[in-house]
Amino acid sequence: MPTRSSGQRADKGPSDPTTEWAEAAVRGDFVVGDLVRHAAERHLRDLKDAPARGYHWRPELAERALKFFPALFTITDGPAAGKPFHLLPYQTFCVGSLMGWVNEAGRWRFRSAWIETGKGQAKSPMMGGLGLYAMGWCGFERSQIYSIAANKDTAFVLFKDAVAMCRAQIPGYDDGESLEARGDVVIRGEGDNAHKIEHPETGSFFLPLAGGEKQSGPRPRMVLADEIHEFATDTQIEIWKAAIAKVAGSAMMVLGTNTPATSQHVGTSFSDTAQAVAKGEVRDDTSFAFVARVDKADRETVFENEACWGKSMPALGITFPVTNIREQVQTAKTRLSTASSVKRLYFGIPTGAADFWIDEEVWAAVQEEIDEEALKGLPCWLSLDLSKKNDLTALTATWRGDAGHIWAKTWYWTTQVGLPDRAKADHAPYEDWVEQGWLTAVPGATIDKTFVAARVAELVAAHDVQELVFDTAQIADFESACDDIGLPVWRFKGPDKPQGEGLKIVAHAQGTKVMFEDRQYCMPRSIERLEDRILQQTITIENSPVTYSCAANAALVEDGMKNRAFDKKRSRGRIDGIVTIAMGVGAADNPKAAAPKSFWETPR
Repeated sequence: MPTRSSGQRADKGPSDPTTEWAEAAVRGDFVVGDLVRHAAERHLRDLKDAPARGYHWRPELAERALKFFPALFTITDGPAAGKPFHLLPYQTFCVGSLMGWVNEAGRWRFRSAWIETGKGQAKSPMMGGLGLYAMGWCGFERSQIYSIAANKDTAFVLFKDAVAMCRAQIPGYDDGESLEARGDVVIRGEGDNAHKIEHPETGSFFLPLAGGEKQSGPRPRMVLADEIHEFATDTQIEIWKAAIAKVAGSAMMVLGTNTPATSQHVGTSFSDTAQAVAKGEVRDDTSFAFVARVDKADRETVFENEACWGKSMPALGITFPVTNIREQVQTAKTRLSTASSVKRLYFGIPTGAADFWIDEEVWAAVQEEIDEEALKGLPCWLSLDLSKKNDLTALTATWRGDAGHIWAKTWYWTTQVGLPDRAKADHAPYEDWVEQGWLTAVPGATIDKTFVAARVAELVAAHDVQELVFDTAQIADFESACDDIGLPVWRFKGPDKPQGEGLKIVAHAQGTKVMFEDRQYCMPRSIERLEDRILQQTITIENSPVTYSCAANAALVEDGMKNRAFDKKRSRGRIDGIVTIAMGVGAADNPKAAAPKSFWETPR
């Protein structure tokens, strides 16, 4: 870690390891990504500005924590096993920041921390050591420390690191002297079955909790949540954050993770917030954010550009050998199936940026809120993908303006019965989406199609609807539902066939086969038109988290003629919304729709 020969900071104040690291990161003495540099800049700004907001930097508290690790712990795994646990440079910044910032009352400033790095950067041992420090060596009585995760195995990872450090040789002590052997801690359970660490002197404990396990009346001093990218819902995290908030004194939740996939909504949401905090876009003085990713400019050449690897892997070349990642990269170059996971897990590229069905930044550029009232009078096409039973049902309305711009807004339905289980199975926060109004949960175990038919009827009454295009699955049930609510519909079978009364509905083929559009639409043409619209930014898509999830989950299949279709079997989750958007654009952008007429003008 670079230091100044004078031992002084640039502002002539006393230096300390945490601040020295931040200064060096900002100067560019070693490679860091933009997000880490933002975190360092925030620390340096706060040294000047935070006291006015009631927060103070206590370098002696930070250094006490930094010295604690090598004084009591040895490294228990890897090439450096048996050596004192000196924190890595980036860990010096993280641990020092968490323990060195306090408020006016001397309480820890930070109530929550987000630490995101590439895989293998020793987050778990650092978090385990932090838990032990908060348990018995911070001067607190009866501290409760918890390790939580999405499942039992993960919950025990950092806890086992803590157990191993308690059973390992204390640096500089006689052979065989460990925290456990000296009686400083008591470990309940033998070997790998250890399940609790106690600190008798203070009446404190360190306990791992798996999955949805709960603790009666917890008063946590520190909650360590590992592998956040594996959490399907944020319920457990929010419960513990609420418990932290109730503690009058120092209390903190530390969240550690690799970069989440874009379809992993919980991790992505927390990471986005952490990034905004680090950049100063969101002011939250009680949240610490450290996000180590390669920069967006590095993404296209990340496999060839070794110089950027340290941005996401701050332990690279220290405890994480560069040969390890070179081997992973070499495999990823020849096996597309592993490329996206290597980009995400090691280089911090969200999965969507690595294998999103279209350039994710271009996709993001066309996401906005849509006011359907402002679109009244424009020609409108509806597109429908019905669920077989209780999955997602999606209905998209697509409007085309006089200048050719298109707007697409989608509504979603699922069932109330089994919603939590489906959310867990699909790795999607359905319950949150229902509460926020993005998804409608209808009563019962199957989706009553009359709910969908009623929404179609409302759109028909309010807008200049030309036709509804549909995936043929379950369409007979929809037609029956329309009959039940009194909405006349008729199925188009070709221009040479008799035309009916009411809402014209047209089949849309889902496979790679190209159809003649005088009879039905086809997915290869619809995908081409949607992609062109997105790339040219001549479409606005409602900024819905459900739609984003569908787009992030989507996978394409291609035939020998390079005709493409969405492949539900290969997709990572539900894709109904992106399917209906493509169908709607395919219909609205059809050259034969250049001079549309409302279905009410159809001869009867």
